[in-house]
Amino acid sequence: MTDAWHDTLFAGERLLWTGRPDGGLFLRPIEWLLIPFSLLWGGFMVFWNITAWTADAPTEFTLFGVPFLVVGVYVVAGRFLHDMWLRRRTRYAVTDQRILIRRQGLGGSMRSLDIRNLPMLDLRETAAGPGTIQFETESLFSGRSGFGIWTPALSASARFLRIADARAVYAIIRGQRG
Repeated sequence: MTDAWHDTLFAGERLLWTGRPDGGLFLRPIEWLLIPFSLLWGGFMVFWNITAWTADAPTEFTLFGVPFLVVGVYVVAGRFLHDMWLRRRTRYAVTDQRILIRRQGLGGSMRSLDIRNLPMLDLRETAAGPGTIQFETESLFSGRSGFGIWTPALSASARFLRIADARAVYAIIRGQRG
């Protein structure tokens, strides 16, 4: 795993931990709101499009509903698959100087945060398994959630999402903050 981060490390920087998010289905408490909304949206869009296509409606009318149908399919099921796909391509690292978050492949990115100047350090654990370490605030109203409300891996906030042994990683980070 060290070789994968070698090109990213500064001279003298030491790698302390590497990991990746859990790649399975991720249901959050907010899904109690999102799933019914997405089913209503998706159901209405299916109804709209079937009605438009079978009623010999004008072409503009039938084409108008297609983008909304695509969004409906995404919010009902596609967002879960997209989130799993993104998490499988995400890697995390802690060094003695930085927090590193890398997404590989299409739309890849690299994020680096100074470990001594993190805006926040918050550990969230669940009894069911993986935990999340948050480094920046995130809320629907802060503008930092982005598409993270629908697809957690797309959140604009820096975090280690759904990692194994989150408490131990949290302790490593706290130890480096001084």
